[in-house]
Amino acid sequence: MKRLLTLSTLLFVMIINSGCNENATVATGNPLLDEWTTEYGVPPFDLIKTEHFKPAFEAAMQMHNQEIDAIVASTEEPTFENVIVAMDSAGVKLGELNLIFGMLSASDCDEQMQALMNEIAPMLVEHSSTIMLNEALFAKVKSVYDKRATLGLDDVQMRLVEKTYDDFVRSGALLNAEDKARLVEIESELSSLGINFGKNLLADNASFYLELNSTQVADLPESVRSQAAEAASAMGKSGYVFTLAKPSMLPFLTYSTNRDLRRQLYDGYTKRCDNDNDTDNKQIIEDMTRLRVEKAHLLGYKSYSEYVTSDQMAGSPKAVYALLDEIWEPALESAKRELEDMKELFEKDHPGETFEKSDWWYYAEQVRKQKYQLDEEAVRQYLSLDNVRDGMFYLANRLYGITFRPITVPRYHAECTVYEVLDHDESHIGVLYIDPYPRKSKQGGAWCGNFTEQRYVDGKRKAPVVGIVCNFTPPVGKTPSLLSLDEAETMFHEFGHALHFLFADVRYRGLTEVEGDFVELPSQIMENWAFEPEILKKYATHYKTGEVIPDNLIAKMQRASLFNQGFVTTELTAAALIDMDIHTMETFTDIDVNAFEKYNLATRRGLIPEIEPRYRYTYFSHIFDGGYSSGYYFYLWAEVLDKDAFAAFKERRDICDKDLATSFRYDLLAQGGQRAGMDMYRKFRGAEPDKIPMLKARGLWTEPEPVDTLVEAPVAEPAMESTLPAINRPLVDSKVRPKMRTSETTIKSKPVKK
Repeated sequence: MKRLLTLSTLLFVMIINSGCNENATVATGNPLLDEWTTEYGVPPFDLIKTEHFKPAFEAAMQMHNQEIDAIVASTEEPTFENVIVAMDSAGVKLGELNLIFGMLSASDCDEQMQALMNEIAPMLVEHSSTIMLNEALFAKVKSVYDKRATLGLDDVQMRLVEKTYDDFVRSGALLNAEDKARLVEIESELSSLGINFGKNLLADNASFYLELNSTQVADLPESVRSQAAEAASAMGKSGYVFTLAKPSMLPFLTYSTNRDLRRQLYDGYTKRCDNDNDTDNKQIIEDMTRLRVEKAHLLGYKSYSEYVTSDQMAGSPKAVYALLDEIWEPALESAKRELEDMKELFEKDHPGETFEKSDWWYYAEQVRKQKYQLDEEAVRQYLSLDNVRDGMFYLANRLYGITFRPITVPRYHAECTVYEVLDHDESHIGVLYIDPYPRKSKQGGAWCGNFTEQRYVDGKRKAPVVGIVCNFTPPVGKTPSLLSLDEAETMFHEFGHALHFLFADVRYRGLTEVEGDFVELPSQIMENWAFEPEILKKYATHYKTGEVIPDNLIAKMQRASLFNQGFVTTELTAAALIDMDIHTMETFTDIDVNAFEKYNLATRRGLIPEIEPRYRYTYFSHIFDGGYSSGYYFYLWAEVLDKDAFAAFKERRDICDKDLATSFRYDLLAQGGQRAGMDMYRKFRGAEPDKIPMLKARGLWTEPEPVDTLVEAPVAEPAMESTLPAINRPLVDSKVRPKMRTSETTIKSKPVKK
């Protein structure tokens, strides 16, 4: 099964070998292997050291091999229980180790951890490949699969059998010996390349910064200066330091009047791993692309994108392009109009000069102030991290009746806060860690993942331990962490992933995953509530005065909500397009990575020079070391679902309607992959998803002219309907558990990223 091949999504239940069950542990002196005595089942972070991981992985792989060998050696007739369930129940310790190691290597990674990643990766590739290409094991799986219709299985059991068989096939079980051996080599190479890509990016993120004096930052808001001064102090420097971390970079780009410094900082960001030095990622990208094309061909697909999307709701690259292409043109036109508004102000400041990419944030803020009278710095005063956290906890209570209680348990970093999650009847749902601030040892961005997963042991649900990891604006002195609108939205987003993990109630581990283009629905729908006035007024209070955010400021936020959406949608869609472009390559030829990117965006699609894609190839971590290859479109695909789902709450005239929330929880969030994603969605919504709410939310929808004003015009479906069949019509059943699936072996936290 793919969950065995994909180290970032190893999902196992209980060890069934009589000598290795959960209640028969023997003390080893290694906290990763010994039975945990921690409260709530959290990992013993206070005891775990980096050197514990390698021997623990070796022991866990040996245990797993023994379990697989027992299945293969059995002389009994292959059945659902002794093959499919036995496999599904094997490898719990290995899966547990991978989750912990993946989360820690992403959130608190030092040089020793990086070295260990390179050492362990090939071991795990060989281990998982050996299982997935085990001919005797596959023969037993196929035997059960072939007679599945006669076994009296229920719908969930039938789905497990079919997914188990399909995962073996997608992992190469039908290949001949020579091709199997080559596939193993490819997986190993891809794993190493992905790790090196991430290592290079981490190094470039850490190495670039601007060190400025008081004159150079005099025009910045006090909170931005204070944060930069603290960053400098932490580095042992005087003055002010700005880094490539977005909580540092974006405020500088937004407020600094010094155009040359803005350019320097933004160029540092967009040139990451593209400097023809030892951290350059261009050759890695070429090598990964070549290997992915070869892998796809081995498995019978024309391209890597065809391989990936065949297992998603989209079903094909054609369906993905249909969505992206139809968003692209109106988004780009909207961005061009936004640019014209900004150029009027720019030309007053810099007559005769050319507007550049690094100018966008500064002049967008000037237009926002002038046209909408909205000052984001003023909004920040109401969005302290504590406020936003309390707001999302309040919302979860309104929707689902759950509560969050601070607890004292081992933490992997002092900045983490930890909560027990309690259901409406006070029963234990799980544990939530929140790790909010940037540090050198942490990857950029924001994500949510598991330290331990929900599973069933002896018929009882074992609750998960979940982590939200972010890189938000840190506190400075007595000033708390004050979040931007984007950071606050991100917090709600990752919390949606956390709820997906926490509510999971899945019988079999092989059905924990959902389709990748479904995975962002639970997270993105939470963003809809974040700035609803009814919710906002419950949590947004001024950090100094305690004043509730005033109605006039909320009104300004709402008026400005569509401002800059052309830019935001264009840069997002541009990234999704170049992801698809490089992975729809059917025959690999040597490419100039930068020229390929420029051709597909500027020459082929007309991207204006004032906008970069959200991620350029050389630092596109999502697709080269994060599990989203041929999947960055997931965000937009799922947005069709999340906006349509939120419209259901709006239709009830109660955005926290409990009956609807109960359906959303149990019909979608709790199900994992026990049913096809679109089937779950239809059950919740009672209809096919409508993309119009998404287009309206991004300011891309124009109401069609009434039919009675048209001359000889046939009645037609809403614009764009016919080009998005996979979203608006029943899908062929093709991440998540709630987490991302990746077809390559990587040591990562299987996070779902913002």
